[in-house]
Amino acid sequence: MEKRSVPVQLEKVTKIFRDPKTKSDVYAVRDAQLEIESGELVTLLGPSGCGKTTMLRMIGGFELPTRGRIRIGGEDVTYLPPNARATATVFQSYGLFPHLDVFDNVAYGLRVRRVPKAEMATRVMEALGLVGLAELARRAPGRLSGGQQQRVALARCLVVRPKVLLLDEPLSNLDALLREQMRVEIRRIQKALGITAIYVTHDRVEAMSLSDRVVVMKAGVVRQVGPPSVIYERPDCKFVAGFVGKVAFFPVAVLAEQVQGAVACSLAGRRVLAGSMAPGVAVGAKAFLMARPESLRLGDPGDGACDGTVATNVYLGSSVECFVATEYGEILVQIDDPSESRLRPEGSKVSITFDETRVRLLPEGEE
Repeated sequence: MEKRSVPVQLEKVTKIFRDPKTKSDVYAVRDAQLEIESGELVTLLGPSGCGKTTMLRMIGGFELPTRGRIRIGGEDVTYLPPNARATATVFQSYGLFPHLDVFDNVAYGLRVRRVPKAEMATRVMEALGLVGLAELARRAPGRLSGGQQQRVALARCLVVRPKVLLLDEPLSNLDALLREQMRVEIRRIQKALGITAIYVTHDRVEAMSLSDRVVVMKAGVVRQVGPPSVIYERPDCKFVAGFVGKVAFFPVAVLAEQVQGAVACSLAGRRVLAGSMAPGVAVGAKAFLMARPESLRLGDPGDGACDGTVATNVYLGSSVECFVATEYGEILVQIDDPSESRLRPEGSKVSITFDETRVRLLPEGEE
């Protein structure tokens, strides 16, 4: 299949809805500024109601922005209808026609465009081959599994050769195993085609495993944009840190001194080091020290940054999640490749130590 991709730009895009009850303005998206490169897969991630689907619908032309500009391939498409844009959308509901077989469902968009029959047959079978369904071309949608129906919906979009592929929580109706399999398939197909793709989800695992970059949103505002590793390891605020993974927060005071690039802090009078700090953290001010479960270690009481009691050990095969009750709440410590000699029994008194290279300071008042 021909490789076609273009960049997408959002320039201070805002969408305001009118609340019919209160007669007040509701900001679904507020001043969104985003540049998506050609061939990039970008995920819009956030809780329900954060504006990610509204942003996708504006890119696809199903909603018009209140203000701002949307460009696809450099062309201003802000007020163009969906059929005048080089986009195709895979929706949450597959929307397959039950009276048409797989071939005719995929061919529908080409028939509307009056593509010649010979070319249409070639393109339909090419698209079905890409999603691994060529042998099911004449099967009815009702005889397909959920994962197969999702592949048909994807093929129906790809067959029209869009320059931008939009995916609105396409895996939400699948069970956990199928979701995992389809994540791999979508990423494989996107890379093979080199197509620009924008993917909406509230599932952090989907976002982290699929994306070149992740756009984290809250209450209509883009809070942070970056590769999955940066979003996970170097978030800029507590909301982003907590939304993309398990995390513990410790209230600290930032000291003026620095040791080999690390920032010295005081945690209840104990001196600890943080490997990095987010914008807005000031020396001499209060902050939160963010620690992922894998950045924490267990030791003997009094040896670490804080003491506690092992409340629960959860065995996960390749790791154990150890929940420790402390004065800062229950803290999760991940123990990789566990053995009985490394585990602390439930009820044991322990201390928690930070891996200073993997913890980060976040602004105190920034949620």
